[in-house]
Amino acid sequence: MLGQQVEHMCNGRGFIAALDQSGGSTPKALRRYGIAEDSYRTEEEMFDLVHAMRERIVTSPSFSGEHILGAILFEKTMERSFGDRPAADYLWEEKHVVPFLKVDKGLAAEADGVRLMKPIPDLDELLERAAAHHIFGTKMRSVILSADHEGIAANVAQQFEVGRRIAAAGLVPILEPEIDINATGKGECEQLLLDEIEAHLAGEPFETQLMFKLTIPEIDGFYTPLIEHPAVLRVVALSGGYSRAEANERLARNPRLIASFSRALTEGLRIDQTPEEFDRMLAESIGSIYAASTT
Repeated sequence: MLGQQVEHMCNGRGFIAALDQSGGSTPKALRRYGIAEDSYRTEEEMFDLVHAMRERIVTSPSFSGEHILGAILFEKTMERSFGDRPAADYLWEEKHVVPFLKVDKGLAAEADGVRLMKPIPDLDELLERAAAHHIFGTKMRSVILSADHEGIAANVAQQFEVGRRIAAAGLVPILEPEIDINATGKGECEQLLLDEIEAHLAGEPFETQLMFKLTIPEIDGFYTPLIEHPAVLRVVALSGGYSRAEANERLARNPRLIASFSRALTEGLRIDQTPEEFDRMLAESIGSIYAASTT
């Protein structure tokens, strides 16, 4: 199975669906879906509602490996089911979609123009559970807000340090040092980020290939060196607050950079839509993101 999933991720055509909203971002996702915050009273009720939304997405006829290479899950999603089957197994065995897991615990306070990841004290135990649930890889997010060299260096160093632990556990890490689309000196941030990543890639090799999830760059094709690096399985792009239309337009100008969209993927989906309306809207979204990812 692992070899098939590596082949699918490396050479398949499509994009990664990010279905990993956690505690902080879930209320916003539910509001966009048409569920107000007064519709639930507890965190558990909130996660039940967002899981129902995710299950509706992944069990839709439009959601398949024909256009979607992988899906990133939240920890609570990994431990639940889709279509009466364990979530990760359903994705791969029913949809031919490779399962990933979000492992970060959120962001620390801003310092030196970046927000590093909070500590992940239970990482080793979480990786064991992920492997037991047949998860292929992981994703973890930190944020760059300005072109501060020391901050960006610390951000990348943290991503690589944790990424090595993930690779040692046999999972493929997606490193996500996101640059805020409104970052001061975004283009300069991108150059500093690329320099730091390439310096780390020139060091001790990982035990697996790795992936990157990056903000769509200002210069078209800017991340081609990473896409072509032999240690890199795939480079994917986040939508970062752009509308789906703008994210797709920017992505399409970057050959072989593929999407890993969350909000842009679910844009327009509503709880009150009929199954036919829901599937039609999702099919349009998937089709447009797929087209932008395969230019």
